[in-house]
Amino acid sequence: MSSEPSILVAIPAHNEEKYIDRVLPRVLQYQLPVMVVDDGSTDSTAARAARWPVELVRNPKNSGYGRVMQDIFAWSTMRGFDWVITMDCDEQHEPAFIPEFIRAIESNDVDVISGSRYLRHHENDTVAPADRSEINRTLTLEINQYLNGAFESPLTDSFCGFKAYRSAACHALQLTANGYEFPMQFWVQAAANRLRVREIAVPKIYLDPNRTFGNGLDDPNRRLSVYRNTLLHELERCHGRLAYLRRSVCPRT
Repeated sequence: MSSEPSILVAIPAHNEEKYIDRVLPRVLQYQLPVMVVDDGSTDSTAARAARWPVELVRNPKNSGYGRVMQDIFAWSTMRGFDWVITMDCDEQHEPAFIPEFIRAIESNDVDVISGSRYLRHHENDTVAPADRSEINRTLTLEINQYLNGAFESPLTDSFCGFKAYRSAACHALQLTANGYEFPMQFWVQAAANRLRVREIAVPKIYLDPNRTFGNGLDDPNRRLSVYRNTLLHELERCHGRLAYLRRSVCPRT
């Protein structure tokens, strides 16, 4: 009889003092180990996180979402966790859906369980900012075209950070994207490494439409360009390992 998988919940946080005291108790109720990665916050995020029974990792300066995700994968493997669930700290990811991820993990037939805000409507769904919705839609379609046949179903949401990852599967990835372009590199490498991916429906929650990206990415056109360039570069870099797909993968347009 196999033992239950060990699961870590990892929460990247940057200047989340407004939300963290509401998010953490709702996550901790599921009695899983919780790690908060404070990525160079300049507010009271770290001090507030330290009051809760979580492991707190503090980066002295902001290293970027992608860099934090790479570190989370490394830590979950190094510490012997079978799976890591990642979620944001700004109340966009509903902790009540953690049991949905646990059930999918226990099926033991996938490597990545990806939350999708577009699989079905939820009663508490909000309207996504137009530029974010359009960029997500555009690049998700492009990923599906380039990686046709890589996953059990076409993706519907390529940017949702509410996910569960099998630690051993992600340990094999060679991830270098340090910013918000990280998902573009991740999906290509997931396909190149033949990871089994399944989406599950989660609510679409946007509480602060004025949140900024920084690093010049608040301009939607520039953001789309940076994300797309990351996708195309990774497709070219992994071209040989994507040859198994039903159609040829060619990043050139």
